[in-house]
Amino acid sequence: MSFTLAIIGRPNVGKSTLFNRLVGKKLALVDDRPGVTRDRREGEARLADLRFTIIDTAGLEEGASATLEGRMRAQTEAAIETADAILFMIDARVGVTPDDKYFADLVRRAGKPVILAANKSEGRKGEAGVVEAYELGLGDPVPLSAEHGEGLGEFYDALREALPEATAVWEEDEEAATDIAVSADEDGSEVDPTKPLRIAVVGRPNAGKSTLINRLLGEDRLLTGPEAGITRDSISVPFRWRDRDMKLFDTAGLRKRAKVVDKLEKLAGADALRAVRFSEVVVLLLDSAIPFEKQDLTIADLAAREGRAVVMALGKWDAVDDPGTRFAKLREEAERLLPQIKGAPVVAVSGVTGYGLDKLMHAILDAHEVWNRRISTARLNRWLESAIDETPPPAVSGRRIKIRYMTQAKARPPHFILFGNQLDELPTSYQRFLTNGLRRAFDLPGTPIRISTRSGENPFDKGRK
Repeated sequence: MSFTLAIIGRPNVGKSTLFNRLVGKKLALVDDRPGVTRDRREGEARLADLRFTIIDTAGLEEGASATLEGRMRAQTEAAIETADAILFMIDARVGVTPDDKYFADLVRRAGKPVILAANKSEGRKGEAGVVEAYELGLGDPVPLSAEHGEGLGEFYDALREALPEATAVWEEDEEAATDIAVSADEDGSEVDPTKPLRIAVVGRPNAGKSTLINRLLGEDRLLTGPEAGITRDSISVPFRWRDRDMKLFDTAGLRKRAKVVDKLEKLAGADALRAVRFSEVVVLLLDSAIPFEKQDLTIADLAAREGRAVVMALGKWDAVDDPGTRFAKLREEAERLLPQIKGAPVVAVSGVTGYGLDKLMHAILDAHEVWNRRISTARLNRWLESAIDETPPPAVSGRRIKIRYMTQAKARPPHFILFGNQLDELPTSYQRFLTNGLRRAFDLPGTPIRISTRSGENPFDKGRK
């Protein structure tokens, strides 16, 4: 039986650092300045023989409910409500502050088991803060150093004591717990057939990414508001649509690199790009009022270069006048401006009203199916023969280029290999001709297509050893 633990506390007490240590990955952004975390993030934590879900939350701050601080606090309160136990963290070097006392009352009223942790307690500077922590009335404090990994043994004991029933059942065979059926695909990577479909929602700041995901989920799971740049971490959220398990990644808005000077924005941007690389389908959310800005095209090109399936969503469609004419014009622009993903689905959506969300999900599944498509060698070569007969490859410097046959090396995305002579001199224009022909002949719209070449050795080459 698993359990959920929420980490609660003021800004900059080390919640995200402990979260990263327990999940074994640097999932949450960490910086010296306070208020880096805004949304709540879940991860699968491991501590000795315990396996549990841990929630990283925004630092608790006072503020009206309509303010950004108030909306952040609402996300933290939602985490408290869903958790089985609460880890209330203070900064031992600073000691107990009035805010700590105020929020300790909030945690106490939740009526759930509470573990009090005095973080940054390494060295003499933290000793006084550990003693002060007793006045919060939340039990014996656990001295911790999330950065250095100190005090985790005491934290383990405190978890056992706080949740005796939930922690007593984790006495299982380690091998049985990790025995997951996997199969290897052609590029040697492991594919777990039970894994959810990974979808990254990307775009410029304030395009409405978090609002769109909240509408899909049917709850205010992610922090939203009129301010640009609210999302910083790439937050993954489990989602189920028509019996299909998925994982949605909300990402920070991506601006032009030259405009990004703040270290934290650079970290958030790098986190968003990492989400793109680990996704299977990328939903590029465009602002319908000002779509296809240079940064939008850069993001789409990045997704294509990373080999991800791309779906373009025209957001804020509820504010568009004459939607029929506007949609036709924008779809034509997409075809013209993004030839590298020609035929990628374009869907009009609204995160506010829910318009177009079913179409969006169908487009995602269709794009994923194309991304995974395999074509037999026999079909490929029948098509290749007719394509070469119609348009033979050009001669380069008087030398004839001969293409013998083609095969598909892998899917995800479709990757084809041409075999023949002098293929290292095959012009890019002819490869583009073959790519467009493959799209039309085998119904491969939108997905990136890779073509590699393999030339046979020339036995009359005097330079050959």
